Amino acid sequence: MRSIIVGTDFSKGSYIALELATDIANKIHCDIKIVWAKREKLLMDEEQQTVMTLLAEEKLKQLCEEYQPRMKEGKIRWDICSGRVAAVIAREARHENSPMIVIGTNGASGFEKYWMGSTAVRIVQEAPVPVLTIRQGFNFHKNLERIVVPIRVNVNSRQKVPPAATMAKLFGSEIHLLGLQESTEEAAQLRAYMVQTAEFLDHEGVPHTATVQKYSNYSDAVLGYAESINADLVVINTEQDRIISQLFLGTNAQQIVHNSQLPVLCVHPADIFTFSKS
Repeated sequence: MRSIIVGTDFSKGSYIALELATDIANKIHCDIKIVWAKREKLLMDEEQQTVMTLLAEEKLKQLCEEYQPRMKEGKIRWDICSGRVAAVIAREARHENSPMIVIGTNGASGFEKYWMGSTAVRIVQEAPVPVLTIRQGFNFHKNLERIVVPIRVNVNSRQKVPPAATMAKLFGSEIHLLGLQESTEEAAQLRAYMVQTAEFLDHEGVPHTATVQKYSNYSDAVLGYAESINADLVVINTEQDRIISQLFLGTNAQQIVHNSQLPVLCVHPADIFTFSKS
């Protein structure tokens, strides 16, 4: 089976990420692999490094024992890997042929203190698959009822729609299309994009609504709308193709990953994204 990669730093946020990853794994019939990245600490001697690694190993074993009974078919495994967090997560995703990566974005009070928003951004940059980021405050027990999908007039904007539709079908969600218009000159083309997207969702059998609004700040518009409808997930793309995004995520995507209190699914344009069963 393929494995969803769950990066952990043993913070509350990473435990919530594991909760949601378990739910997704059960729906798509795949395994989970929990990964902790071990990095050399300049202020730690070899003995301290060894103790930290043993503590991490014990915590990983406990997590697997706790969550394995919740898995309907798949298995939960763990691994400790050496290297930069983003590079380790990306490597494991490739090795496991992972359909997605799930991470928590609050590390300041966790087992480690390097799992901050900037690290989440770097994971999204380097990931070979879509990345779902989740903050500590997310209410996992609330159903994913409403998914926000922003649409703009650019060549990549609609490429996030198929993965959003897949998530909607998995969770029985409604997609809320948010058409964002920067100028009056964009109105006709944006309207055409919205119609095409609605036709795709109709074909997929996904319930949806649509609204259009003018905007000046993309992140504020998307997150403000998501808050106004009490959304449960925001799906965005990283704005650039893979080569460029590995160097620079894009200001809009970066702001949303940093600022969203909701889970955010980040998709690289042209990613082949399927939750196909193993």
